[in-house]
Amino acid sequence: MRNFKLAAAALAALVAASGMAHAAATCGDSAAGFDGFIKQFRTVAAAAGVNAKGLSALDGVQYQPGIIKKDRAQSVFSLSFIDFQKRMITDGRIKQGQALLQQYKPVFSAIQQKWGVPGEVIIAFWAFETDFGKNMGDFDTISSLATLSWDCRRPDKFREQLIGALMLYQNGDLPREDMRGAWAGEIGHTQFLPKEYYETAVDFDGDGHRNLRKSIPDAMASAAALLVKHGWQANQPWLDEVKLTKDLPWDQADIAIQLPRSQWVKWGVVGVDGKLKADKFPASLLLPMGKDGPAFLAYDNFTTAYLKWNESLVYSLTAGYLANRIAGDGPFYPGRAPVQSLSYDQIKQLQQILESKGYDVGTVDGKLGKSTRDAVKQEQIKMGWPADSYPTVPFLAKLQNG
Repeated sequence: MRNFKLAAAALAALVAASGMAHAAATCGDSAAGFDGFIKQFRTVAAAAGVNAKGLSALDGVQYQPGIIKKDRAQSVFSLSFIDFQKRMITDGRIKQGQALLQQYKPVFSAIQQKWGVPGEVIIAFWAFETDFGKNMGDFDTISSLATLSWDCRRPDKFREQLIGALMLYQNGDLPREDMRGAWAGEIGHTQFLPKEYYETAVDFDGDGHRNLRKSIPDAMASAAALLVKHGWQANQPWLDEVKLTKDLPWDQADIAIQLPRSQWVKWGVVGVDGKLKADKFPASLLLPMGKDGPAFLAYDNFTTAYLKWNESLVYSLTAGYLANRIAGDGPFYPGRAPVQSLSYDQIKQLQQILESKGYDVGTVDGKLGKSTRDAVKQEQIKMGWPADSYPTVPFLAKLQNG
């Protein structure tokens, strides 16, 4: 049987060679220097175990400025949970997901038996990533990754993926003409980055190839295998919608804080049916739009597997919610009161103010990532506001006015 994982020695060579690439080829935001970078990267790839066939995938590769523009224009994750789910979840998408769950019932049953991942979880990712295979992308994977590897914003991430793409081609699972997908290098129905494809994908239809573009069984089973690699636990929940019946210690409502469900019940958290088990099962209270918006209990499968699949909280939460809808849950409760969410530009203003106050918010990118939410929480505590980690228009106004 072929070994589908990068050998430890190859990875060590990659790390060492990447340092050489930084020193010699550095990076760039234009076509200037790109050919020299590719020439040196061939040496990097060879040191990581890529043979002549794999290296041939770099022949004729050209810098793609359009890829860089797309990399700089990702504002959809700045939407609030309510707005994002409106864009991503429709009645038609729910019904199609349920129909596909029945159509491929033997496949999903076999997958759940082997990996413990329910079909609705995988189908929700399938819906979000490619609209059930309708929009897998038609960008040349090698060219996209080479361009992003030369770019200065995240070169290490994409150089590792470019190595994975070359190894994937070398391995023979995809012909060169099928190495096409999203602009950032993802491939197939559930949009695997090449390194994860090479290391984790499985041949579930038994044809001897792991084809995530043309084989739905391979794509669905590989998604389950990746979730398990990310920490998925069989027969465990991922997300439950809840309601809040009273105020509680808002600083405890944090994805990084787990408490027994009995504690949440004590503080007035109930299920959508008015009930919630008061047991010792650990859960985090997730308030994607603060204390007045929708509320969920998130379990280990969410805080590990979901957030490793996509670190965007709004994406992962919406994917988990769609899985619940496909499984039969009703629409979520919008919350206790209207929430004045910030726009993309307002989030950037907020991040700039927080940076000026000495907080590390990561990149000023208009997204409410963990660093920004943590800084908001600390500032709310200083202001004596409910520390729910969610910035609103009144909160931003308070910061702007000192």
